[in-house]
Amino acid sequence: MLRLKNAMKIIVTGASGLVGHATVQVALKRGHDVVAFYHNRKPDVPPSVRLQQMDLTTIEGIVPILLHEFPDAIINAAAVSNPAAVDAQPDLAEKLNVALPRRLAQVAHHLSGRLIHISTDMVFDGSQQQPYSSTDTPHPLNLYGQMKLLAEREVLQHGGKSATVLRIAIVTGNSPSTTRSLHEKLLACLANGEKPTLYTNEIRQPNSADNVAAVLVELCERSHLSGIFHWAGAEPISRYAMGLRILKRFSLPEDWITPAEDDNPKRPHHLTFNLEPLLSKLKTRPTFFADQLEDARIPPVCQTWYANMLNLSEATMPPPRLIKGRDF
Repeated sequence: MLRLKNAMKIIVTGASGLVGHATVQVALKRGHDVVAFYHNRKPDVPPSVRLQQMDLTTIEGIVPILLHEFPDAIINAAAVSNPAAVDAQPDLAEKLNVALPRRLAQVAHHLSGRLIHISTDMVFDGSQQQPYSSTDTPHPLNLYGQMKLLAEREVLQHGGKSATVLRIAIVTGNSPSTTRSLHEKLLACLANGEKPTLYTNEIRQPNSADNVAAVLVELCERSHLSGIFHWAGAEPISRYAMGLRILKRFSLPEDWITPAEDDNPKRPHHLTFNLEPLLSKLKTRPTFFADQLEDARIPPVCQTWYANMLNLSEATMPPPRLIKGRDF
């Protein structure tokens, strides 16, 4: 294991999530002392990682633990990150998506430590065709984007010059729950006999959780990088094209997904990032979607179904039934 001369104590919130779990692994490999906060699902991490189970919605309850640990940096990967879930439980989302990062920023500033807070490309409305820069004016279309934008402002206001906001795009990878990432959701739909509808006019810039984690840890190590930055994958691609590539990766028929154009006014259509100035300051490089899919695994709940599919010829595979309006 690499040991840095200036190893830090890093607290990672949301350690059982896709990005949080990857961040714990990367920070540990880089020789840092890692404390992982999680809620219900205990993350599978090496014994050297100190685990702390807690309910992050009880905001003041985390303060004594933060003061006791006295971290050099906090990486906040905890959030209600699904727009539909935010709409369904706005009070819970406000606690995790706004109140929590505000308090983390205050405590980190008090401890003279760093806060690296994860935000989203959905603070923009997707109306412009060129990539968004960090200096462009945000205009979120839905409650999730509005909360994330408010959190950015709270973090920068209360965290001082040591606070950093990293806006990221769609994240890919093998999630700890095996249900959260793009390929896991698509395969689960197919295994359930559904035929998802994926949009041809929704352009995003997917990136792997491991790559995002590497950037987050590198930001911790570079104290002069503060403010708002953008990070994403190396290529823009439509939701439908993502689905086609996932099907090809797992040798499944391309006609098992349905292309369509989205007309939902609350759903941004063209969200891509200009990765400068961060790109020129980091060793970590963005990844292509094809490379991200190389490590993609079949979720456990789909393995029996998938094995049966591979034993059939494409001509005899049972087609999934069309579920109108279903997307992932």
